[in-house]
Amino acid sequence: MIERWSRDQVLALAPDASSRKAAQGVATPAKWPVRGHTGMVVYGECKGSGSTPYLACVDLSEPAYRCSCPSRKFPCKHALGLLLLWSDEAIPAEAGAPQWVTEWLDSRAERAAKSAARAATTADTTAAEQTAAGKAAAEQVAAEQVAAEATLAGPDGGSSVWGDSVGGDEASSDARGAGSGAQRVSAGGRGGSRAAGAESVRHGRVAAGLAELERWLADQVRQGLAVAAGHDWEGLAKRLIDAQAPGVAGMVSRLSRVRAEEGWPGRLLEEYALLNLLAVAYRRRAELPPDLARTVLIRVGFPVTKEEVLTGPAVRDVWHVLGRRDETQDRLTARRVWLRGRRTRRAALILSFAPQGQPLDASLVTGTAIDADLAYYPGAAPLRALVATRHTPAMSTEVSTEGPEPVPAGMTPAEALDEVARALAEDPWTESWPLVLTGVIPGRRTIGGLPLHPRSHDPWRLIAVSGGHPLTVAAEWTPAGLRPLTTWDDEGTTVIL
Repeated sequence: MIERWSRDQVLALAPDASSRKAAQGVATPAKWPVRGHTGMVVYGECKGSGSTPYLACVDLSEPAYRCSCPSRKFPCKHALGLLLLWSDEAIPAEAGAPQWVTEWLDSRAERAAKSAARAATTADTTAAEQTAAGKAAAEQVAAEQVAAEATLAGPDGGSSVWGDSVGGDEASSDARGAGSGAQRVSAGGRGGSRAAGAESVRHGRVAAGLAELERWLADQVRQGLAVAAGHDWEGLAKRLIDAQAPGVAGMVSRLSRVRAEEGWPGRLLEEYALLNLLAVAYRRRAELPPDLARTVLIRVGFPVTKEEVLTGPAVRDVWHVLGRRDETQDRLTARRVWLRGRRTRRAALILSFAPQGQPLDASLVTGTAIDADLAYYPGAAPLRALVATRHTPAMSTEVSTEGPEPVPAGMTPAEALDEVARALAEDPWTESWPLVLTGVIPGRRTIGGLPLHPRSHDPWRLIAVSGGHPLTVAAEWTPAGLRPLTTWDDEGTTVIL
């Protein structure tokens, strides 16, 4: 049995404002002469403009939606209206569902089984390929270490105000070392040689691009922050893209937004420091612990495939869905969904992307809890993850889910700061982290004494739910302050902020 969702949780699933408005227009019992729910699925027949009613149903375990209407939005207004009726307890419980509902559920189960079989086959193939390439990979690591040693022992290309030498000679030395490493790896096999050679060429390009970045940052600090201009950052970001360092290019491209903020000199200097730290860390990655070195590569822009993540160890728990935030950049919308494990207390971030106007993944409903296996991306402070497997309530035997726990366990503000400090110590480029604060009273500028993000000032809805009393709040930590996500009232009802 799925716990009934609140009205806020249902409306948060709408793909846009017009869908939310339209859904409330069809959320009346008179529109649904046939309706029911079995605890795991909600279904109904909605009167439309034609003689044939629209057939709508929702699998609450995902959730997943089906409707016979021609709308291209997911979920459509009929599925949302049906869920609003279920939220208001206006849908009767039934022992079974109609045939068209069971056929849809059976087809979904069949597709899920085929998908699981394909994933298992892919995992076996990937493991075999990794075993076959193990020797070449080990030799490639050794080659990178030789290249890094050659870089550090090379001629001094100039003294930086950041305390590290930066110069073209170092970049060329790194490129030469990477090239010689590729020649060594060629002995490991023709296929491994081609892959290692391509990787070495990229490392050479990245090294040259980041050497230029270090020189540019040194010039900026010497000349003063006031000379910074948007066209300079745009040109640098394009050159870093050409150098195959897209992660660093993204950090540079956001500097124009920092420049427009209040108190920008301090924030801009912080961003410059993080960029310089990343460039130096990449240059000296052979000296770093393996997890931190992998974090540096990922931050620079070296990809990690989904298959690689899914073949890694999985963490099973009952994961509270704390909230989500959508951001649109360059005609692409990114959705961040924050999770927190009930038993492990681990934080997790699920990222999804879609072009503007296209539906985003809505399978994780804020305020609910899912029994699932998460596979984390590698790194010094793992946060981003993929949902590897979702277990149905009937399969939840290894992880205890006894007793409703609508409100996740929280922490004090001091404990929250300690957790963020540990994450930053392991990954200094961490930009956000999910927190659950308990026993805090929100104000216009703070929550429990912790500052709010400037764009989150005056959280009137949160203040109204609190009424001046302590409560539990899920929030996203950022260097600029907290962004409130979700809270729970005295009855445990989820209130999305």
